[in-house]
Amino acid sequence: MSCKWTAKAAYLVIMLGPACFASGAAKPAPAVVQAPVEARVPFSPTLVTGTDGQQHLAYEIHITNFYGDTGPLTALDLDVKADGSDASLAHWSANDIAGVARPEPKEGQPLRIEPGKQATIYVFLNPRAGVQPRVLRHTMHFDMGGKTALLDGVKVDVSSTPAIRLGPPLKGGRWVAHEGPGNAHSHHWGSIVVANGDMTIPQRYALDLVGVDAHGHAMRDNVKDFSHTTHADWLGYGAEVLAVADGVVTASRNSEPDNAPLQPQPEPSSLTLDGLFGNYVVLQVAPGTWAGYAHLKPGSVLVKPGDHVKRGQVIARLGQSGNSAAPHLHFQLANRPIFEGSEGVPFVFDTFRYEGTETEAQIFGQGDPWKPTDGSIRHDQMPLSDTVLNFSP
Repeated sequence: MSCKWTAKAAYLVIMLGPACFASGAAKPAPAVVQAPVEARVPFSPTLVTGTDGQQHLAYEIHITNFYGDTGPLTALDLDVKADGSDASLAHWSANDIAGVARPEPKEGQPLRIEPGKQATIYVFLNPRAGVQPRVLRHTMHFDMGGKTALLDGVKVDVSSTPAIRLGPPLKGGRWVAHEGPGNAHSHHWGSIVVANGDMTIPQRYALDLVGVDAHGHAMRDNVKDFSHTTHADWLGYGAEVLAVADGVVTASRNSEPDNAPLQPQPEPSSLTLDGLFGNYVVLQVAPGTWAGYAHLKPGSVLVKPGDHVKRGQVIARLGQSGNSAAPHLHFQLANRPIFEGSEGVPFVFDTFRYEGTETEAQIFGQGDPWKPTDGSIRHDQMPLSDTVLNFSP
């Protein structure tokens, strides 16, 4: 009889035959110890339906290897369960974890947390249809210098507040939701902001809406040199920006100049609205919920703090001011009217035409030509990263 080792979630089941004892090959299973880590999910996720038709929960697990003498901890796996159940809602291997962790490990290497350091795992969970967990529990195994360390707990409530329903932020046209929800490597979800005792992700569900034509190109067909374009060469530049809901303007700015397209940008002066957004409008659209519009065209902002606006009202035009390398509209929803210290919250657009997905290279006319893969009308869905939306009637 041969020796067979089978990995199980929290222990090793060792199936030993007589030959194993005779050969001396068998070894005791390593003891599983409690993982010496501090771990938490700082912001409760919300179930929201994406353009893939599935429900999603987006959140982060912060893990700190607290003690200086523990040595490095290597993440082996992660299971997410509904509290009170041992059935796994989702399982990530060491390779899976490495692909959604920050700081990002070297290619082909697992997530390794050094003593005194913290790592963040970005979880994009797709519960099965009909499954609506109220509390999530997390189980992780780490290699700790040859020992197996177990983390079992890290509970977080799933928010009972549904994602807010919005109208279109732009008037008509075809738009790529670049660097959008579900992309853990995007500069939106992947950007943690630390300020004044808070560690938050204001852009968790943010979109960069880039105008494209029927071929998926962001620039007009006569453009040959991408390094020397003008704003007029970009299809979305100057498009009318709309209020996504009835609301009250809480902040705006109108005098920042546009940047030159696809040219090096200066470092932001601060991680604030003024340091990042250029010309902007912040609109309170519900109690505790603010819509942020960034990179607006100078001189185009038509509203000021205190103004009441109606859904569909033109409030500005798309530009390239602030921390922006090309003309687009940055749109986000957050739980505070400021940038630093706010948490990004999900939303759905009530109606739009879904036309598939598009890569960044295709936006510039490179690689395989883009073609619409769908044309269905969608209702109450959140655009996932690189979704092509059409807000035309």
